Amino acid sequence: MVKLEEATKIYRMGKVDILALRGVSLTIEQGEMVAIIGASGSGKSTLMNIIGFLDKLTSGRHIFEGTDVSQFSDNRLAELRNTKIGFVFQDFNLLRRATAVANVELPLVYAGGLRKRQRALEALERVGLAARANHKPTELSGGEQQRVAIARALVNNPSLVLADEPTGNLDSVSSGEIISLFRKLNQDGITVVMVTHEMEIAEQAKRIIRIRDGQIVSDERVGVAAKSV
Repeated sequence: MVKLEEATKIYRMGKVDILALRGVSLTIEQGEMVAIIGASGSGKSTLMNIIGFLDKLTSGRHIFEGTDVSQFSDNRLAELRNTKIGFVFQDFNLLRRATAVANVELPLVYAGGLRKRQRALEALERVGLAARANHKPTELSGGEQQRVAIARALVNNPSLVLADEPTGNLDSVSSGEIISLFRKLNQDGITVVMVTHEMEIAEQAKRIIRIRDGQIVSDERVGVAAKSV
């Protein structure tokens, strides 16, 4: 599904070049559940942004579902992002004055989706929140707000869900519920990539990729001997 070849990303900060990714090569297959773990500044969020078409490589190749997207225009990448990728973030990013179902409908507005309300309700049902569809974020717990965010990520039926520190603002019980939900979605065939700095969360995935200083330092499948890179 995702293949990076010698992926390099350089940010220019004034007169200084910051090398965020240093020749990363990586393949993620359809149906995997992968955790990318690393400390702050390790390059893990940059890697997720590249995978999700939120940023472009400085050099190297980015292949998605068999197509080299490295030279795609911003508009073509935005189209792919809106139809193929679902994003879940640490801070939920919900509209505070909108109901849960209205928040879930948002990606359908940009994608020109039909049956918006029905599709949003179906997505909320999928995450166990149909009964809270007309509640606003301020009326929901942190775990429920993250479920709304996951429903929003699912409403366009993406083939890949990217989650950036999805349990960072949650207590341990809610964190466990959210990870269980990701595991269920993965069992249903959705490819899931989580970015985290917590090993306890990473260990819930089927594969753990460790990144440090913009480079992959290990790639381990759960139940399989670690593979050094």
